[in-house]
Amino acid sequence: MKQVDRAVIIVLDSVGIGSLPDAFRYGDEGSNTLGNCAHAVNGLSMPHMEKLGLGNLGEFMGIAPTGSPDGAYGKMVCQSPGKDTTTGHWEISGLILDRPFPVYPNGFPQEIINEFISRTGVEILGNKAASGTEIIKELGEEHVRTGRPIVYTSADSVFQIAAHEEVIPVERLYEMCRTARAILTGENAVGRVIARPFTGEPGNFVRTGNRHDFSLTPGPNILTKMSGAGFPVLAVGKINDIFSGAGITRAVHTANNSEGVDRTVELIREGGKGLIFTNLVEFDMVYGHRNNPRGYAGALEDFDRRLTEITGALGENDILIITADHGCDPTTPSTDHSREYVPLIITGNNVRSGVNLGTRQTFADVAATLAEIFSLPSETGKSFAGQILY
Repeated sequence: MKQVDRAVIIVLDSVGIGSLPDAFRYGDEGSNTLGNCAHAVNGLSMPHMEKLGLGNLGEFMGIAPTGSPDGAYGKMVCQSPGKDTTTGHWEISGLILDRPFPVYPNGFPQEIINEFISRTGVEILGNKAASGTEIIKELGEEHVRTGRPIVYTSADSVFQIAAHEEVIPVERLYEMCRTARAILTGENAVGRVIARPFTGEPGNFVRTGNRHDFSLTPGPNILTKMSGAGFPVLAVGKINDIFSGAGITRAVHTANNSEGVDRTVELIREGGKGLIFTNLVEFDMVYGHRNNPRGYAGALEDFDRRLTEITGALGENDILIITADHGCDPTTPSTDHSREYVPLIITGNNVRSGVNLGTRQTFADVAATLAEIFSLPSETGKSFAGQILY
């Protein structure tokens, strides 16, 4: 098996490719983020992903199957219960949850809210499940008038705090989030506490790029194992937040997909060994949760246009893994994540072309593969390194 010096993982946040067998438990029957976006625009143009084998993973209008893909390809099942960002990314890193993170469709228990008020010294607005853009339309003006932060959640395991940057400065908002993170432990240990700052005037509030996620600290995983063994682990986008910095040797925050690709290409061109782990968030945050299939489709095509920059930057002993963490079908009535298969596309100078990796039974197969490549221990997942590498 040929040497691999560095792996690059790019997570196309929420780009699912069809509902999982247990999707009915989550109300997600019929969800197919990629397929339904393609249908909504009468066909996607993604020739570079098509050449790597994306069209071999299902029926996606405009993305044809090919008899001889340039990459290795397959799809993966999330073994952990749940369908949120933290669950998906942690499983990619080798952590399989035995129970889902808690969710609060009717808002948080009053004892949690009371403790938050007591520790921060401020009353709140909201405390319900809501769309982030809609709740600042609804409560933003009252927030500006009263100075009270807006607390809300979603179908995901999140405690979110929205505040106007001129009313509650960003650093003060982050302090409030750290307070909430300290409160939300045990059976109330939500996956993420999220700061959601915004600016603007009533009727024209806009969320800013100063979002920050305060995640639970994960247990040992491929990131901590690699960095512990001396390999650099570089995090692009919200990866550092998702893993609460654990195992990460360098973090690069980004505001959008374009910047995420820019920074990833720059890091690849720097050379070296280890892991570059990138999350491209706009598919989910800007288009999926806002039920905008045309915008989602445009973002998919934008990524495909830039894919040659990424592959062209790869070193001789680099491999590129493209996948996702869950779905977020913008064509369904729900604005929340969907329980879906995710794609697994792999390419690189040392990667065999045309290898069908089939349906992997856990996202943790990615971590197991990296563990084999870098001679590290692995407790979960099944490596496919021997199938893809010469």
